[in-house]
Amino acid sequence: MSASHTALQPDSATFAPQPGDALIVVDVQRDFLPGGALGVPGGDRVVPRLNRYIARFDECGLPVIFTRDWHPPDHCSFRQAGGPWPPHCIAGSAGAAFAPGLAVPAAAHIVSKAATPEADAYSGFQGTGLEALLHGLGCRRLFVGGLATDYCVRATVLDALAAGFSTVLLADAVRAVDVHPGDGKRAEQEMAAAGARPLSFERRRGARP
Repeated sequence: MSASHTALQPDSATFAPQPGDALIVVDVQRDFLPGGALGVPGGDRVVPRLNRYIARFDECGLPVIFTRDWHPPDHCSFRQAGGPWPPHCIAGSAGAAFAPGLAVPAAAHIVSKAATPEADAYSGFQGTGLEALLHGLGCRRLFVGGLATDYCVRATVLDALAAGFSTVLLADAVRAVDVHPGDGKRAEQEMAAAGARPLSFERRRGARP
């Protein structure tokens, strides 16, 4: 078994939220669910799993941050502007809303990204002030889940690590686009190689995944 494969095994011992921790829920929006404008296969399955993490952090009084794409109608990532994607998550639209059933605590912080026509952003840290927010909240360790593994989750995790935060990937609460088969697994390997620790709530509970 290779070292990189070993690093990807979910760690059942790290889920003990404590002061200095924060949860980041990445882009769990209607347009990224199956049937949405840019649906992620199985994307709806992250909602109940994320809700368990959200409830735990909320009970502990720890920060919960939701990132979201918040694009103008003429965003540079859209195909009509020469980008790779169909129009999605247009600010204020139904598709940009958080997924049905996703628990958003009253005290949650919402971070909008890629909100101008000329700038794209996969990472929740890119042009949003998220790093300053986390430092202001006294955060040192981040737990990250959401959509999609091979794009916005990957970019957010890598930027978190580059900014010096200890980072945990919620391996049971992410799903990949997999434009090229295996993109999601390769993204997980890249995040692990960069220092992210994977975690599975189900394994911690001893339940079937």
